[in-house]
Amino acid sequence: MPDSSGFLSRSALFGYGLALVVLICDQLTKHWASATLVYRDPVAVTSWFDFMLAHNTGAAFSFLADAGGWQRWFFTVVTLVVSVVLVVWLSRLSRSQFWLSLGLGLILGGGLGNLWDRMALGYVVDFVSLHYRTWYWPAFNVADSAISMGAVLLVVDSFSPQKASPGETKGVADG
Repeated sequence: MPDSSGFLSRSALFGYGLALVVLICDQLTKHWASATLVYRDPVAVTSWFDFMLAHNTGAAFSFLADAGGWQRWFFTVVTLVVSVVLVVWLSRLSRSQFWLSLGLGLILGGGLGNLWDRMALGYVVDFVSLHYRTWYWPAFNVADSAISMGAVLLVVDSFSPQKASPGETKGVADG
């Protein structure tokens, strides 16, 4: 039975496993998009959804995309630091923190998927394009979706009542 806490705890291993699944799905879909789609040539799937290959050298919504190249290394370092923080955070979760572990695993996997692109290619491959009439949402990918879903889970988890772990006592202010 794995340790109840630490880098090999059940919650941590679940988060790492989920991150690996997200990373693999992200890279497979990006490989498909790069091999199949023509750059910036949309392929209509529905009236509001296209596949369209795009390369993003910036961050979310192409933030700093035209910054001259330094942003590649800046976002690489930021992603590496955040990934280490997420791994440590996962290692400190209890078994009862399933939703938090799920959210952190999704964010970690998405971050690593985009990090892989940034380091290997110098840009992140995006290929999902949503739109309504002439309004277009910025193109995104599986990693971006996982990061967004993970962030929503972290917010939702922050509103759930926290239970004291065994051995923990409530403070005077807690009643």
